[in-house]
Amino acid sequence: MTRLGIAARLLVLAAGFLVLVGPHWLALRLGRSSGLAPMLFHRLFLRLFAVRVTQSGTPPGPGEAALVLANHVSWLDIIALGSLRPLSFVAKSEIAGWPVIGWFAVLQRTIFIDRARRAATAEVNATLGSRLAAGELVVLFAEGTTGDGTRLLPFRSSLVGAARTAIEAEREASAGRLDRIRLQPLALSYPRRNGLPVTRAERPDVAWYGDMDLAPHLVTFLREGPLDLHVTWGAPIAFEAGTDRKRATAQAEASVRAALRAVRAGREPGRIPDPAPQQAGDLPGMPDAGMAGI
Repeated sequence: MTRLGIAARLLVLAAGFLVLVGPHWLALRLGRSSGLAPMLFHRLFLRLFAVRVTQSGTPPGPGEAALVLANHVSWLDIIALGSLRPLSFVAKSEIAGWPVIGWFAVLQRTIFIDRARRAATAEVNATLGSRLAAGELVVLFAEGTTGDGTRLLPFRSSLVGAARTAIEAEREASAGRLDRIRLQPLALSYPRRNGLPVTRAERPDVAWYGDMDLAPHLVTFLREGPLDLHVTWGAPIAFEAGTDRKRATAQAEASVRAALRAVRAGREPGRIPDPAPQQAGDLPGMPDAGMAGI
């Protein structure tokens, strides 16, 4: 992509942002945001910069609350997931202070956690729980950091306790209307660039991890051309008040690991061609979807 092409696309992206940000900010202030504006902005970014997102598996149905446990490869993960449906993320508190990116995170209704404070996990669990009880979709990058895309780091279970918090809060508020939460394993992979498989040597140009500087990584992304990102929604896990969070987290980790292996082997079963929200089948052992509206 030429410099002129990059500049033109950035101008279009900035124009789209200016159109969307005012109504979205006002909706946030009034507590009435549907999350549609961030989704449209992310979709515009992906279209302008030739990132193709495909899906397979069993996503949550429209209006179904879920705590999504995903692996984390790049900053692009957030844009890709944000393009699929209204949702929010859990992120480290330092991001809130980053120039530009911090403001975007706030507009996405990100839940920030201060990992240096011992009480932070309980506080974030309470906030997460209230979001889930309200019927929202919240993404937790369960590795706690980004990886290089070649291996999966162990999933952390501490924030999965928010599912139990949501159930307990809903029981107190509405006489047990909600008795379980959907834990949703999700695998993110970058199988192709310019239509060719991404090799191990090329992965540092795709993944953003460790002490990598963001600016050079962005330059490489813009220069190297079209990129494919595949999202695999694993089989949902029903989390009840008595569910062992460590066991449920380990189950989600195993599901993500298996999905990554399948994509690397060229197997992407049940592909969902349209990034618009899809109707999922009923979650085994759970009441009909639609516990609340997003």
